[in-house]
Amino acid sequence: MPRPFQQVDVFTTTPYRGNPVAVVLDGRGLTTEEMLEFARWTNLSETTFVLPPSAPGADYRVRIFTPVSELPFAGHPTLGTCHAWLAAGGTPSGTDVIVQECGVGLVPVRRTGDGLAFAAPPLLRSGPVEEPVVERVARTLGIGRAEILDAEWVDNGPGWVAVLLASADEVLALRPGLVDLDVGVVGPYPEGSPEAFEVRAFFPKDGTTVEDPVTGSLNASLAQWLLRTGRAEAPYVASQGTVLGRAGRAHVSRDADGAIWVGGGTITCVTGEVKL
Repeated sequence: MPRPFQQVDVFTTTPYRGNPVAVVLDGRGLTTEEMLEFARWTNLSETTFVLPPSAPGADYRVRIFTPVSELPFAGHPTLGTCHAWLAAGGTPSGTDVIVQECGVGLVPVRRTGDGLAFAAPPLLRSGPVEEPVVERVARTLGIGRAEILDAEWVDNGPGWVAVLLASADEVLALRPGLVDLDVGVVGPYPEGSPEAFEVRAFFPKDGTTVEDPVTGSLNASLAQWLLRTGRAEAPYVASQGTVLGRAGRAHVSRDADGAIWVGGGTITCVTGEVKL
């Protein structure tokens, strides 16, 4: 049957320079296998399916799929799905916040001057990374162990392990081999630069290493780590996708109560129907 569909570019104000997400705006009646099959077909980093909410206080429910599995949470699909839901006439029950239901629970999304922003969900795993894992990550990134200044588990759903390098230039220079973990790399720009950090995200897929253009979940968990350790001050902007020819910008802010928000531009690039 025909179902309304949008493809939304996220974390950019320029079409085709961010990270696209495919959004099926009516996922009712589809099985998990059918959703996964469609996600494989789109071959984007994530495809989402909007469903009626099942939790009190939620405006809609979303299921998020990579081409190989379902995720409990991901950042750019959260913003892209919210954008598509609003563009299709969705009306939030609250005036200031849209509430998304997904695998990690309820995720608030709000409108900001920099675009839509989601509240960073709690980490499912945190803390120092075991030394053998750090050494393995260094080898797969093609750098020496001493070049990794720090490493931490920053898993808010996808399973990220994050490593800190000395500079954004070192991050941009990476040419990784075959990774076997979801690895996020961050390095600071010089003080006074328009962006505070350069971020890159690598994950394994079908025996190869894939780089994600702009990654909301990683930027959210990195923000929790960098702000907690005093390596960053909010608000700040992180750049991602540079090596891929993208212009992703993740805007990070923190409320007085400590809540961290990650946001950016969202633009509809494709609209129509899909047969599912």
